[in-house]
Amino acid sequence: MRPRFRWQLRSRCLELGERTLIMGVVNVTPDSFYDGGSFLAAEKAVEHALRLLDEGADILDVGGESTRPGAHVGGDEDPVAGTPKPIVSAEEELRRVMPVLEGVLRARPDAVISVDTYKAAVARATVAAGAEIVNDVSALQWDPQMASACAELGCGVVLMHTRGKPGQWRSLPREPNLVSLVEHELADRAQVAVERGIQPNRIVIDPGFGFGKNFEENYPLLASLGQLHRLGFPLLAGTSRKSFIGRTVGTRSAQDAPPSERLYGSLAAMVASILRGAHIVRVHDVKPAVEAAAVADEVLAASHEPDVLPPA
Repeated sequence: MRPRFRWQLRSRCLELGERTLIMGVVNVTPDSFYDGGSFLAAEKAVEHALRLLDEGADILDVGGESTRPGAHVGGDEDPVAGTPKPIVSAEEELRRVMPVLEGVLRARPDAVISVDTYKAAVARATVAAGAEIVNDVSALQWDPQMASACAELGCGVVLMHTRGKPGQWRSLPREPNLVSLVEHELADRAQVAVERGIQPNRIVIDPGFGFGKNFEENYPLLASLGQLHRLGFPLLAGTSRKSFIGRTVGTRSAQDAPPSERLYGSLAAMVASILRGAHIVRVHDVKPAVEAAAVADEVLAASHEPDVLPPA
């Protein structure tokens, strides 16, 4: 069910497929949907990151700009005034992220750090400072310099699928064949990445749960996640505490569960993603995720179904 890969990063390789790797989220933002503001101070963010490593995180994903629903990113324009709305500049993003990156690497020089950014300038500075991975929610689309930057940096790259930008998500029409759309568009983004000089063995793809998908569209995508193996790249799944989980677990109370009450639903979705072939899961709650993933990995290991091999 889950093919194996060697993911080439900036300075090392990660083995993917034998067990699920856990990517712990470190948000250094005032407005992220779940923990915005909790770790805005660098020392608190470093302490949190080190705790996630102690709990079993294989990768830390550090982000300095929120891409929650409704956020304005990448030069979005005000539809009335026609002027750019305020966004987090590369300078501000680096002011938030760099002390955390440097603090973690001082304490744990071998830590594998991913930087959640769509800006080439941030990618260049953070990889130069020791980050191994650039996790771009726009799959290289929101900054025309990002593809060439990642190619030159020789880092690992996560290409995530998104429909539109966060400020548009609530008004997007339902997509009748979302799974095929995601597969087609991720194939296109991966091709662009390779054409721009990013080596295929440096690429991981992410279907982007919740990113431009209506609540009900996330479940067919989760159920068909293994279909994306046909693209020939490792899969990352990030379902942790997303709104579609809040809608589901809040059904009995006829009210969406807030992010703080979505842990058990998040673990269920994470396990489902692993059983459908995710190699890496991005989570806020590392310790319970490590334990749940270990059980899911045992189920995969006991399965007699053959691996879905990447195309030759």
